[in-house]
Amino acid sequence: MAIYLGTPPIEILAVVDSGSDLSWTHCSTPLFDPSRSSSYKEISCSSNSCWKLPKFGCTNNGSCMYSNGVLAAKTLFMMASSNKKSCSLFKISSAFSIVNIICNTFFGADDENDSPIEQVRLTVSITDDTTLPVLTFRTWFLGIICCALLAFANQFFGYRQNYLYVSSLSAQIIVLPVGKLMAATLPSKSIRVPMTKWSFSLNPGPFNLKEHVLITIFANSGSNSVYAIGIITIVKAFYYRKLNPLAAMLLSQTTQLLGYGWAGLFRKFLVDSPYMWWPSNLVQVSLFRALHEEERRPKRGLTRLQFFVLVFTTSFCYYIVPNFLFPSITALSFICWVWPKSVTAQQIGSGRNGLGIGSFALDWGTASSFLGSPLATPGSAMINVMVGFFLTLYVLIPIAYWTNSYEAKRFPIFSADLFDANGQSYNVTRILNLKAFDFNEKAYDAYSKVNLSIFFVFTYGLSFATLAATISHVAIFHGRTIWNQVMSAYKNKSEDIHTRLMKKNYAAVPQWWFYIILTVVGALSIFTCEGFGKQLQLPYWGLLLAGAIALVFTLPIGIIQATTNQQVGLNVITELIIGYLYPGKPLANIAFKTYGHISMTQALMFLQDFKLGHYMKIPPKSMFLVQLVGTIIASSVYFGTGWWLLTTVKHICHPDLLPEGSPWTCPGDDVFYNASVIWGVAGPLRMFGRLGLYAHMNWFFLIGLLSPLLVWALSRMFPKVKWITLINMPILLGATGAMPQAGAVNYLCWGAIGIYFNFVVYRRYRGWWARHNYVLSAGLDAGVALMAILCYFALQIKNVTGVAWWGLPLDDHCPLANCPTAPGIVVEGCPVFK
Repeated sequence: MAIYLGTPPIEILAVVDSGSDLSWTHCSTPLFDPSRSSSYKEISCSSNSCWKLPKFGCTNNGSCMYSNGVLAAKTLFMMASSNKKSCSLFKISSAFSIVNIICNTFFGADDENDSPIEQVRLTVSITDDTTLPVLTFRTWFLGIICCALLAFANQFFGYRQNYLYVSSLSAQIIVLPVGKLMAATLPSKSIRVPMTKWSFSLNPGPFNLKEHVLITIFANSGSNSVYAIGIITIVKAFYYRKLNPLAAMLLSQTTQLLGYGWAGLFRKFLVDSPYMWWPSNLVQVSLFRALHEEERRPKRGLTRLQFFVLVFTTSFCYYIVPNFLFPSITALSFICWVWPKSVTAQQIGSGRNGLGIGSFALDWGTASSFLGSPLATPGSAMINVMVGFFLTLYVLIPIAYWTNSYEAKRFPIFSADLFDANGQSYNVTRILNLKAFDFNEKAYDAYSKVNLSIFFVFTYGLSFATLAATISHVAIFHGRTIWNQVMSAYKNKSEDIHTRLMKKNYAAVPQWWFYIILTVVGALSIFTCEGFGKQLQLPYWGLLLAGAIALVFTLPIGIIQATTNQQVGLNVITELIIGYLYPGKPLANIAFKTYGHISMTQALMFLQDFKLGHYMKIPPKSMFLVQLVGTIIASSVYFGTGWWLLTTVKHICHPDLLPEGSPWTCPGDDVFYNASVIWGVAGPLRMFGRLGLYAHMNWFFLIGLLSPLLVWALSRMFPKVKWITLINMPILLGATGAMPQAGAVNYLCWGAIGIYFNFVVYRRYRGWWARHNYVLSAGLDAGVALMAILCYFALQIKNVTGVAWWGLPLDDHCPLANCPTAPGIVVEGCPVFK
């Protein structure tokens, strides 16, 4: 019979073999020349279609190689009477061609049912084994242990000078051999639960992928910090107030669980939609597949598991250098070394406390610690972040500082501390009524207004702009999509193969489960705030308002995070709102912020983990149960660990009062404390209102609201310029949101690595990127985490440090970067300008 290949179609005579879905035809001139066909497209060797072949390899440019040819997509026409019927096929484009005809659709990687996002197509499997046991004894046993251990470790390390974050990735790696050991040794005999009909087996079979995923979800709950512990810390360690332990425990639990109540409202938009792809999940998906799937090693190459072991071992061995032997390598600021006595040079060159020009690091932790893995961030989002970073740090801040805006030269150029008018640290106790624990206006007027560094000032201004831009950006660019999804919520539209598999194989979580959580946790939250002598100062209406704010912003911020891997926070706007409505109450301010901000982030964490389960084909009810139990356990352990340390370590969080060499300095908690002073004690009226120094920062709300409209207008004016539509103003304006906790060196390293891998490697070596990019990220993270733990428990816990030399301090050796440059300001350790 005659078939027609390509665009334009070329007639070829073929014999159809109904016994196989593979057909062969010559693929060279004069029969068919791929270079002359506009619809010809080679298929990646990482695609699911390639993996389904009995034996495959990869060409140098990453295409799928089979036998003597390359797998590709092509358009087929078959003559039927006087009409042509359009179909699609796969074929080998070298000496011969594989033909797999599927009418009116693409097959495999180009299937219209597959994800529209290329990174997802290259990473996530489209198959599911529904026979695998899920909620097994191993899942519960290993999951609960991982959850509790990570929660304890992260809270324990969080108060120490050498802060260490232990991610769930460590548990993901370690639990695999433990699970396989349990499968090999435990008895398989069924055990009946007394007085019930339930029974279970200690060993239901080989340790499987879905058990591993659920254990990792448990670990995710343990690795995510409990924000409310910050409230407990500053109440007891900074304000020296008493707090009922039951109130503190309920605060920890309710702030973590409240967001789960309304996460169910947005599953349709943020989980089921194929366009909400949650980039960071692909790192874990890649690692899971590398650890569990059998893969044939490409010729002169490595399997993904072999590659992971190589990267992990290298990262593990190398990290002893920045973590123990040479910590200064985490921030190398050459300008400071060239001009060791120049304040201006060190302000320009310091990677930790300045503009960071010329600074860099030889440490993966520096690149990934604050902004997440640069390998897991989409290229367009990374460009937006780096453009925003450069415009803020190298245009806005230098102009503002060296023109002495807001008396900037009286204070450091880059700091999160509070200062009085003379450039000294602000004494908060002088403006507090200690008995009533509220604001003392007369004492404030007699002392000094609260002053901020110029960078900290614009940090708040840009956060105002970011929030406003989030609203207008989502309305302009995603409003129609959201509306269409609402209209088609029950019509099964905009679904990919992953959503269809989940709906076909598993029952969804009933909506009333979420409503019950919302009702119970909401009631406990009101009891926490209104009970216990109103120690938290927050009235019930404040709690309801915080929940409403979180509910409104969960969808727009979720869309941004699900597509860019960047999250916009509500911490500043919540502080601003309650600061105006209920001023002079520091605990009410931070409690309102926590209920508003954290309930939203917890909802997004729930949805992100749900998307991971969606990709890995985990039953939704099992996911829900594991997330809920994991959150309760983690919150309890975080609270118990924090309360234990706050009540047993004398002078915790006060380095000037601690014994020499004591590690309990609480890095980062001072920022939380300073925010409570800015918004809760002095209040926004005296900071950013008519009585404050920084009222002009409110113009950033208008700037943020209008900026996405400008991008939209430019995209309409220049429709052929495709990169305009990639400008994401919430990400660009909020680019420096991780600062000042993060330094310039963190951003510069993160951006350099991310741009190289997400643009250069992605475009030139697509096949390598598809197979190894996310596995590389997972291996680097795991090596750093495990070496950090080993160093701490083997050496640092015994106060064993490296050899005393210039490179031992965790510092960039720029001591003058924190100095003021205004004439007459006297600060210890700094020169006085005349």
